Amino acid sequence: MTPSGGKKSTAASSTRSTAAGSRGDLGAADGRTGTPSHAGGAPGPGGRLRVLAGWGRSAPSAAEVRRPADAAAVQAVIDEAAATARRVLPRGLGRSYGDAAQCAGGLVLDMTGLDRLHEVDPVAGTVRCDAGVALDTLMRVLVPQGWFVPVTPGTRYVTVGGALAADVHGKNHHRDGSFAAHVDRVALATPTGAVEVGPAQDPDLFWATAGGMGLTGIATEATIRMLPAPSAYVLVDTERASDLDDLMGRMAARDDEYRYSVAWIDCLARGRHLGRGVLTRGDHATEDDLPPRLRRTARAFDPRMPIDVPVTPPPGLLNPLTVAAFNEAWFRAAPKHRTGHPEHLTTFFHPLDGIGGWNRLYGRSGFVQYQLAVPFGSEDCIRAVVERFRRHRVASFLGVLKRFGPGDPGPLSFPAQGWTLALDLPIGPPSLGPLLDELDELVVAAGGRVYLAKDGRLRPDVLAAMYPDLDRWRAVRARVDPRGLLDSDLARRLGLVPTPSGPARRSRASRAGQPTTPTTRTARTRTSQSTPPTAPTTLATRSGAGRPTPPTAPTPPTAPTTRTARTTRSRSGRPTPPTTPTERTDP
Repeated sequence: MTPSGGKKSTAASSTRSTAAGSRGDLGAADGRTGTPSHAGGAPGPGGRLRVLAGWGRSAPSAAEVRRPADAAAVQAVIDEAAATARRVLPRGLGRSYGDAAQCAGGLVLDMTGLDRLHEVDPVAGTVRCDAGVALDTLMRVLVPQGWFVPVTPGTRYVTVGGALAADVHGKNHHRDGSFAAHVDRVALATPTGAVEVGPAQDPDLFWATAGGMGLTGIATEATIRMLPAPSAYVLVDTERASDLDDLMGRMAARDDEYRYSVAWIDCLARGRHLGRGVLTRGDHATEDDLPPRLRRTARAFDPRMPIDVPVTPPPGLLNPLTVAAFNEAWFRAAPKHRTGHPEHLTTFFHPLDGIGGWNRLYGRSGFVQYQLAVPFGSEDCIRAVVERFRRHRVASFLGVLKRFGPGDPGPLSFPAQGWTLALDLPIGPPSLGPLLDELDELVVAAGGRVYLAKDGRLRPDVLAAMYPDLDRWRAVRARVDPRGLLDSDLARRLGLVPTPSGPARRSRASRAGQPTTPTTRTARTRTSQSTPPTAPTTLATRSGAGRPTPPTAPTPPTAPTTRTARTTRSRSGRPTPPTTPTERTDP
């Protein structure tokens, strides 16, 4: 069947998603979503000093935020950063779990202002759009026309630029690969100028950008190939597996028969039920596959967010007892064996998107997501990880197991052929930090890696072992950013990027007698309200769960240096609470 026929259409109007609670911007250091707090200081034109954090809400830092409206404005900010030796980073909807979309003391570009669909070809199934367009928007526009995004992670509130920067994967990696495999062209703004790249045009830079976490250039536009989707439903087969071996055996035997496959794992089950799970697999449904009651709205796609988490619950809500009870109920509620059940795309792919602010359920301290990938033949590593979580009674009600197909050429792209396991873990248990460090060693020994888009605590000394092509990535990056202006909290924490070099002239702030170096406040130090800081303030972020302290900002632009952040450990496993910045009202 040919998806909705018709002429090629163009659109230049704004297409931003209207769903409330979809952004990962946090706002205040206390972790509330909504209107962010602002640090004191003197932002540039159109900029605001804001506290930002990842979806895990675990390591906030302050930066000046700009919201450009087009590619020219993005390039102008990069040129400004070059002239003043400031670091700069793009940010989409803030759904990276750790510190990948933060740049303490630098310039953060809110890319959601670039939100236009420029060209949609409903016959060929291609889209040319701004990098700030959300996958949610693409689905709302394209599903009624018979197309679906080629790859979607567990949330549709991800921008196209963010999906490329993290080279996101989904339930269909074993069949269709990761997001970058479906991108034909990307427009990048870089410190050396605007360029266009793709698999056939400067492929080295294209693949360095895929999974490059925004550090090889800022994507401003992309052309993407979509997947045919004859309806807004998936025909789903569900089955329960009694233990981890049973689960992995079922997946290995028949996953290739389905486009989509994912398994939920009970990481608190013990004994002969260790790693029991619920396996769901499916394919896009045609209208003829659907019961009559669904055929009339077979292509309708207008999801809502009916539930919202209004407050941050007290610490300890998600503990081994409550999570074990949830896991037991979830496992028992799943059908032992059911085939051909129609599920809407939103239910099958993005169940948590129906709960606004669900990350608040982990409490004020936040959470980390630990996602690993190991090659086939390393099933003992997966088993050892699940056993260690059970033994330490670390509560995770979101444990997900999938199989990856072959990876792409991206040096920092996460997916590699084998198994991937992802676990959401509340920050707090004293044993969590040492446990995750121990698991890192198991993963490295198995030839695996962890996902940088989810990471907020990896030690820099194991990064090269996980990503052996790291030097090749650095060489490509140096070609487009020789002075190291593109930067992030994650990049400095892991030593991904060099120290930014200074400009030929002093910045306007330094000529005016204002320090351009963000000051780093020690946690629990009270900010004087009578003397607000004159530059963006870097918050001392939390060191729980094996997370190193945040990287310090560079010294003034005449001779900037970046001190290496020392890895620290919290004895309690809880992060040290950051100091709340002096707040001000937006003009």
